[in-house]
Amino acid sequence: QLQLVESGGGLVQPGGSLRLSCAASGIALDYYTIGWFRQAPGKEREGFSCISSRGGSTNYADSVKGRFTMSRDNAKNTVYLQMNSLKPEDTGVYYCAADRSDCPEIGAMNFFEYDYYGQGTQVTVFS
Repeated sequence: QLQLVESGGGLVQPGGSLRLSCAASGIALDYYTIGWFRQAPGKEREGFSCISSRGGSTNYADSVKGRFTMSRDNAKNTVYLQMNSLKPEDTGVYYCAADRSDCPEIGAMNFFEYDYYGQGTQVTVFS
């Protein structure tokens, strides 16, 4: 069964850090581009980060650039999102998604155009 599972979300104070994981079963993630999306309460789901297959080049939205870092461990079939210097506006449900195509420009990321996606993990940044 093909499945992506996000984990690592939680509650954190502003300035804190979390590391999200996106683990795959049933597919070999090294053949896939992985995108991270998030959906804040009352807002649309937005893509903010992407890592290419194998080569591992990354794109980030300006809102997270310099604070968030994607990496992949193909041996563990897992992609990570290290989130530092978290802000209250980072609060939302975070989703990973996998696709065979190259990373698009951040503004062109469309969650439902990806081949596979997970159920999300909640990240809450509060004072």
